[in-house]
Amino acid sequence: MIHHHTSAFILSVASFAVCSSAFAVWSFNASPSPLAFIQSGDMSLELQCDRMRFAPAGYEDAQDIANKQGLSIRFMKNGSKEAGAFQAGQENADIRIVDNFPVEVTFKDAADYEFVLGQIGENAALNLSMIDEDVSYGIFDLKGSAAAINSLRSACSQQAEKAPARVEAPEGVVYCGGGAIERQIEYRILGKPEDKWDARVTVNGETIRAMTSYSYFGNAKPPANFVVALLGEDRSEFLVFREGNEDWLEFGDYTSRKCT
Repeated sequence: MIHHHTSAFILSVASFAVCSSAFAVWSFNASPSPLAFIQSGDMSLELQCDRMRFAPAGYEDAQDIANKQGLSIRFMKNGSKEAGAFQAGQENADIRIVDNFPVEVTFKDAADYEFVLGQIGENAALNLSMIDEDVSYGIFDLKGSAAAINSLRSACSQQAEKAPARVEAPEGVVYCGGGAIERQIEYRILGKPEDKWDARVTVNGETIRAMTSYSYFGNAKPPANFVVALLGEDRSEFLVFREGNEDWLEFGDYTSRKCT
C-alpha cells in the first residue's frame, strides 16, 4: 500500500512524455562512504545516506532542474502506471548542481528521504521529471534496487552509530607529495555531517571543509582506481584513488602517497 506522506505525495495514474531511459544494474559500495547507484552510458543516479544525485543525459536538463528548484520523483509500477510521486522543491529539499553537472537533492526531513528510498525499492521504475510538466528527464529501471537500498540503509545505520557527534580536523593517514612546495595532506569523510560539507581536508596543518563527489567526472568514464573527489570550500580539488592495499591523492598536477 502506498503511504500518503505530506502534501508532496501524490497518487495518480498518468502517462507522460519520456525523453530517455536507463537500464543497467544497481550496485552498492560501502567504502569510503555508503552509496547505492545505477549508471548507464548517459545517465546516473546515486543514493547516499542523506541525499541523492542525478546526472541527466545533458547539462541543460541539470540546469533546468536547478533553475526551477524542483524535481518530480515518480514511482512506476510498470511502464505506464504511476504508483505515486514525491515533489522535491524549496520547501522540503535543497536542490543544486554539484561538480559542474549532477543535480544533488538533499532532503530537509529524513522521513521524506526514507519514504523516497522505500518507494524506489518497492516499484519497477523511477521517472525523474519536470516539476511543472509531464516531461521526463530520465527513467531508471528499479530491478535490483531493493537489495542495494537495504545494504545502503544498513551501512548508513552502522556509520551513524560509530561516528562521533562532531568531527574536527582529520586524523589518520598522512599523504606526502608536491613539487617545489612539499605538502602533507590528511582527509576524513564525516559520518554525520551537519551540512553539505561532509569531509575535512588538512594541508600542512590548515584544515578546510570539503564535500564528497563520487560522480566528479559526470557521464564520462572515470580514470582507473578512482574512488572519490573532495571539493574544498576554497575551490581546491583532491582526487582519491585506491588499488588493492595502496591508495593515493592527486592534487593539481601532483600525486601524494602515504608518508613513510
